[in-house]
Amino acid sequence: MGRVIHLVKEFLKVLIIFMVCTIFFYYGLRLMHEEYENFHRYDRPEGRAIKVFDQNDGNLLDRLSIFFRLGE
Repeated sequence: MGRVIHLVKEFLKVLIIFMVCTIFFYYGLRLMHEEYENFHRYDRPEGRAIKVFDQNDGNLLDRLSIFFRLGE
């Protein structure tokens, strides 16, 4: 009987530690989500930024050839 009680105590310890770690992980992910939720990646660049790539130059066959060569 004493062994069963000891196993139950050990199980409860592991369960409580697991639950506490899971709660910390959950709230950590929520904090990270709130931090990056208002981050706008597609805003126009500010300052002295220049446009690097222009999609209008070249014809369709050139772009298709690059697509098949590079696999992108």
